Amino acid sequence: MTRCPSDPDLRTPDVTATTSPEQAIPAYQERIEGVLDRALDPAGAPDARLIEAMRYATLSGGKRLRPLLVYATGEALGAPQDALDAAAAAVEMIHVYSLIHDDLPAMDDDDLRRGRPTCHRAYDEATAILAGDALQAQAFVTLSSGTAALPAGRAPVMLQELARAAGLQGMAGGQAIDLGACGGRLDLPGLEGMHRLKTGALIRASVRLGGLAGGADDALLTRLTDYAECIGLAFQIRDDILDVEGDPETLGKACGADARLDKSTFPALMGLEASRERAVALVDQALEALQPLDAEADLLRHLARYIVDRIH
Repeated sequence: MTRCPSDPDLRTPDVTATTSPEQAIPAYQERIEGVLDRALDPAGAPDARLIEAMRYATLSGGKRLRPLLVYATGEALGAPQDALDAAAAAVEMIHVYSLIHDDLPAMDDDDLRRGRPTCHRAYDEATAILAGDALQAQAFVTLSSGTAALPAGRAPVMLQELARAAGLQGMAGGQAIDLGACGGRLDLPGLEGMHRLKTGALIRASVRLGGLAGGADDALLTRLTDYAECIGLAFQIRDDILDVEGDPETLGKACGADARLDKSTFPALMGLEASRERAVALVDQALEALQPLDAEADLLRHLARYIVDRIH
């Protein structure tokens, strides 16, 4: 029987009140590690190698930005953490599935992820494909099984939100545009549109899932969506900058992949300095969208600033 992260014997202790967002981040990161570990319990898995590959790719560290956005948004609206665990785990499973598939030879053909061999290098290509497939499906099992603590009627909306972000109108659609654009055939509006799907859709869904779990009304959900769309694009711009000037040891993956694949990027189209300025301007817009929220949204504000300041 599938157990959800909010089952009594699977609960991770609540993140206690902290004095700063800097303290809240590692606390929530520790919490989501426990939730993911339990949601991918190897006991009863029909194939040991498959679940091992799923756990290898998922429980390998990382920023956990998307779960953090779920928790931070829910926290700003007073949602109990037990009501956020399933959504936080589900968005990270979708994210990890996308990384496994992005790294495959047919996609970006990368050998390193989070400082370790990519899933298809650590196992094999077929196992990596299946691990990604299974994580995508498990995300919806996890989210649908963790609805007991949600406001009435929100569960179907949240499932649709995640599905839309992962599919044709979101991440998969954006990836298809990206694959077709090697050779630098995108202009700046096209590049922004592609990344609002490929990267931004799941970031937007993370914030909206936290808002839906916290009972946000339509007006507030619109503001949260504006925040998410701004930080999603800023995140990608910063990623493009790091691919140019980052340190592979710090990043945990190879640099220069975009140039090798002749991809359109923000630095290639705008230059590095203009790209930095655009990312900062987007974060300013994101912070403006949070204006109706007081100190309870400080973690969301901190995460927006982190996006343009990060070095990995």
